[in-house]
Amino acid sequence: MIFTKKHYDRQHVFGLEKGINHFYHGSIVTGGSKSHNYELSSKLKNDPNSMTFVGNFTVIGGKATEDLARKIATKLKGKYLKSELRIFPDGESKITVSGKPKNGKIVVVQSTYPPVDSNLIQALSLVSKARKYSSQVYTVVPYLGYARQDKEFLPGEVITMSLVANMFKAAGATKVIVVDIHSKMALNHFKIPAKNVSAISELVKYFKKLKLKDPLVVSPDLGGIARAREFAKLFGTKFIALRKQRDRKTGSVVIRSANQKQVRGRDMILVDDMISTGGSIVKAAEFLKKQKCRNIYAACTHALLIGDAEKRIRKAGVSKIVSTNTIPRKTAVVDVSPVISKAII
Repeated sequence: MIFTKKHYDRQHVFGLEKGINHFYHGSIVTGGSKSHNYELSSKLKNDPNSMTFVGNFTVIGGKATEDLARKIATKLKGKYLKSELRIFPDGESKITVSGKPKNGKIVVVQSTYPPVDSNLIQALSLVSKARKYSSQVYTVVPYLGYARQDKEFLPGEVITMSLVANMFKAAGATKVIVVDIHSKMALNHFKIPAKNVSAISELVKYFKKLKLKDPLVVSPDLGGIARAREFAKLFGTKFIALRKQRDRKTGSVVIRSANQKQVRGRDMILVDDMISTGGSIVKAAEFLKKQKCRNIYAACTHALLIGDAEKRIRKAGVSKIVSTNTIPRKTAVVDVSPVISKAII
């Protein structure tokens, strides 16, 4: 059998639903050399930008992440359905899916950034509706709210993440995909397959395009060492981590100590998974400025930027904030649809 353009059309690939998995795992090899088939399947699986067929997908985009949902649908060569949202005077959400999904897997895309509870109930509603059409509902929650409440830090605290995980399963989700979740322990609360994907590679691609002077990657705390190390490795530079202490009751942050001999005159890239109120970034930037660094850039996957966080961060000396489109805003200049699409297939 000779592979032609017809066979690359996703309407003709090995029975739609199961075909792509069979092809990837080598269950179906009917023509050409094995090495040629292996190279082709590996390229499609490992490079999301080269995908030409991936299966029969419908992507439903929640209002919180419409642009990202459209990009994912394009990557998957799938059908896109938007959702309409109406908020009643009492605060209730009424959601309508515009159109009917085609047969096959359904991907629901909705971040649960503030207002967290409203976006969460909308995500659950879309999942519930999708399950009426398909037994396979992949739920993509690029930013997953409540992930920081994954254990009891102080006596009496509710582990809300456990409840959220159970609600997604009850709504009908069969798989959950998140991006740079704050704590990977939160994934343990899911009773269905749950996967965390990293946006670091996409962030690094963006920073490589900038003309930085002897860049140094900086983690604002010791908990982000692994993240900073990976960023620095992909970027091809070194990293350091600041030592901070946070009061769990008041939330105030203080940098206790750090060895900053190599900071002077260099561009800094502060790397974190999210920027919420900006307290950690502000303290880190102020500290680094005192060490006579050059420019400071803040890179994060999720830019919540609550209240006047962005203003305070810039005032502290940060030249530019770079984030991904897990949360749509002006700082979201990095697209994570390639890594999400790869995780879906």
